Order: sequence, then structure tokens, then C-alpha cells
Amino acid sequence: MDATTGLIHHPYQPPEGFAAPQPAVHKASTVIFANTAAMRARDWRSRSGYTYGLHGTPTTFTLEERLCHLEGGQQCLLVPSGLAAIANVSLSLLRSGDEVLIPDNAYGPNKALAEGELAAWGISHQFYDPLEPADLAARIGPRTRLVWLEVPGSVTLEFPDLPALVRICRDKGVLCALDNTWGAGLAFRPFELAPGLGVDISAQALTKYPSGGGDVLMGSVITRDKALHQRLKATHMRLGLGVGGNDVETVLRSLPSMALRYRAHDEAARALAAWCAARPQVVQVLHPAWPGSPGHEHWQALCTPAGGGQGLAAGLFSVVFDARFSPAQVDAFCDALRLFKLGYSWGGPMSLVVPYDLRSMRQRPTPHLLPGTVVRFSVGLESVDDLRRDLAQALGSQLPPA
Repeated sequence: MDATTGLIHHPYQPPEGFAAPQPAVHKASTVIFANTAAMRARDWRSRSGYTYGLHGTPTTFTLEERLCHLEGGQQCLLVPSGLAAIANVSLSLLRSGDEVLIPDNAYGPNKALAEGELAAWGISHQFYDPLEPADLAARIGPRTRLVWLEVPGSVTLEFPDLPALVRICRDKGVLCALDNTWGAGLAFRPFELAPGLGVDISAQALTKYPSGGGDVLMGSVITRDKALHQRLKATHMRLGLGVGGNDVETVLRSLPSMALRYRAHDEAARALAAWCAARPQVVQVLHPAWPGSPGHEHWQALCTPAGGGQGLAAGLFSVVFDARFSPAQVDAFCDALRLFKLGYSWGGPMSLVVPYDLRSMRQRPTPHLLPGTVVRFSVGLESVDDLRRDLAQALGSQLPPA
């Protein structure tokens, strides 16, 4: 045998029985079959074997199982991003003539998908008020096939009565899908909101807390219904939604520390939110665990333990700066921050800040929000005292009190 051929077809196989804290990384496009009978018998829809790298490896199957354990689901699909998870769900379940309902405070790209591709394909949409379950109930019609839920709302962090919204979908016979990136399977159990009550689908951006490093793009779609999973999986296959083995390895390595990191982000965000609430430049703090924040009582009901305790609330909060400060002044405040970096996403070790123009993001009135400019903070893992000093110096230099 030629040396080159021997390098490709070398017969050595390492002994079995190797065990280590982290799973092995299996990377493949081609999967080798023992014979043609095995090739023809293997089914890409089943995780009992392997057919092609796009349809799963031991590494991706391992992450899928662990994510199911985390969220309380039974089947999982991995996709290249959180937005891909949303797209996988909507493209699988909606057809021309159907309608999808989306909360007005949802993740912006979810709304953009409905306004762009879905609308172009003859799929209509409505934006509902997630803080008014009656509004959702009134909008569900004979063409409604899917309701998106998001807890809490994007940027402004309103916390809806999630069990009530899910009950409405159940009573109307409409599938509901939850963007569970904020809860991450830790703040509450999406498939166990109440006895016998849960969402149909939980989509998550693993980019955030499961990854934890700000260096991986990935998403997941989790279900408990096998037939629904197969429907989603068929679309997943036809769209060719694959993930890289090394990215899967990174998420697997981060999962064991996820609960510790989530709690640390949470505690730091609460401390800084309380500090901001006492500043005269701030007229409103938006944080599900903050008394008076829109939907705070729903967060308490869903996320605090029955036997007592503070519950979990992630590492995000937003503030509304007094309307006497112009958007340009608020931008200057954000630019003056030294530890909080300007950047999208959250859940990583570095604290981030983004100012928003809500007028361009909401189709419905927001009477629960006071006038002013909204700024969202994603609190990382830095010292809370250092972050507090950073906020203080930027406020003092750019937004002095009256």
C-alpha cells in the first residue's frame, strides 16, 4: 500500500473505554457505513444512528440531550443562531394564507422576519400587547397557526402573565413558541408552567448564557411532542441548518458553570439596577425583579420558589433617562462608559450597553413606560463596585443632575 493511501486508510483504531470530564469532539460531513444494507437501513430522522454530519454526531446528540434536561423537553434541534431557531419554527409551521401573532416587544429580528420574508410568502402577522392577555385572545382568528411568546420583552423587559397566554393558545387550539433565551431553562421551566400546562416549543439563543463567552453563535429548538419535533426536523434538514463541532464543544464545556454564572449576572444586575433607581437622572428602572417594573408580579409568580427565596432574573436591566436629556446626550453618556462596552448580545463576561429609540421599535402605545430615552445594560462578570464607579463617572460627566 502506498504511503499516502495508508495515511487515509490506516487500520488502527484506538481502544474503547476512554473517559474524561468533557465529551469527545466528533467532526464529520461524511459518515462511514459498514455495508450497503446498513446505509439503506439508517434513517436521518432517528438518533439511533448516524447518516451524515449535518444530521448529527455523538457530540451534537450529547448537547441536545443536555439541553433537553435543562429545559425539561424531550427532543432538541441545534441551529446556527438564536434567529435561526426562530426562523426554523416559523418556516416549518406557517404556510401561505396563515397568520402568526408576535408580541410587540419581541426580539426585533423576529418581527423583521414576519414583515419581510413571511409577508412576501403570503403569511400575515399581527403584533399583540403581551401585558394584556385579552388582546391576544381577541386577535387569534381562524387563520392563526402560531403564537410567539417572549419573556421578558426585548429591551424594555416587561414580564407578561406567561401561563395565561399559554392557556389562551391551548384553549384556541393554536401552537405557541417561546423565545426562552432570557430564562435559559433556569429562571422557570417552560414546559411545566403549571400542572399540565406548558409551551409547545422553546427556542433559545445558546449564544447567550449557555455559551457564556460571547464567542459562539448557536440556537436550539426544543419540544416534548414527537410529531411536532419531526415536522420541525424536516424543515431543519431541508434548510441545511448545521452547527460546527468545535462550537458544540464550547457550549458543552460552558454548561456546567451556567447556573453559577447566571446567578452572578443576576445578583450584579439587581445591585446596579437598585443603584440606578436612586439616581435623579433616571425616571424608571426596567427589571423583572424590580418592584414597579411592568409585570413584576408575574415574574414573582413564575420565577420565585414556592417555599420562598428571591428567584432568578438574569443579568439584563434597562433604564429610562429623564426626557430633559436629549438622545444625543444619552449617546454621549454611553460613549463615556469605560467598562460597559457598546455592543449587541448579552450573557458573556463583559458588560455591554446599548441606547435605543423605542419609537422605531414599537407599533403599539407604551403607556407603562415613562417619557425619555431607554438604555439597556447587560451586566457581565466584572466587579460590581467597578461597574458602579463606571456608571457614576459617565453620569457625572455627561448627564449631571439638575
